[in-house]
Amino acid sequence: MSAKVFQSDAPLDERRVIIRRLHRDVEMVELPWGLRARDGGPGAVNVIRSEGRTFPTHRCLVPASEFRHRSFSFSLVNGDWFYFAGIWRPATPDWPEAYAILTTEANADIAPFHDRQMVVLTRDQRMVWLDALVPEDEILRPPSAGTFRVRRHSTSPVQTKLAV
Repeated sequence: MSAKVFQSDAPLDERRVIIRRLHRDVEMVELPWGLRARDGGPGAVNVIRSEGRTFPTHRCLVPASEFRHRSFSFSLVNGDWFYFAGIWRPATPDWPEAYAILTTEANADIAPFHDRQMVVLTRDQRMVWLDALVPEDEILRPPSAGTFRVRRHSTSPVQTKLAV
């Protein structure tokens, strides 16, 4: 499996591979990003606040090598890839099977750019999350300061030829 860059401004229905436990098996499936809002409105929800909530079922992992927010890239200092903690919901007659990513308060690396961040889990934490081995408040928290390398990247096109 390879992890790829996660664009925080990706369209809600962008399909990505997630990892989930289904019965006794762990499987990788490709699902669209965005759950139907609980109020049944027309919009979708792509991120869900984790604080004070429990997620006993339908947990998933979204593999990523880095994530981008506006013109900044965030990756683990050690260069490893990671997972976002998420939840998925089965399909309904009017909404496809889909997933959303859980958020928490931003750590010191992310706070200068945003007050929230997606919950990042390391490879060592993946089964702890999927199998609910610890209470949510022990794992759905911001990582320590110095976890992320922050880089500015250009979003403007590169000029490859001189205008004459």
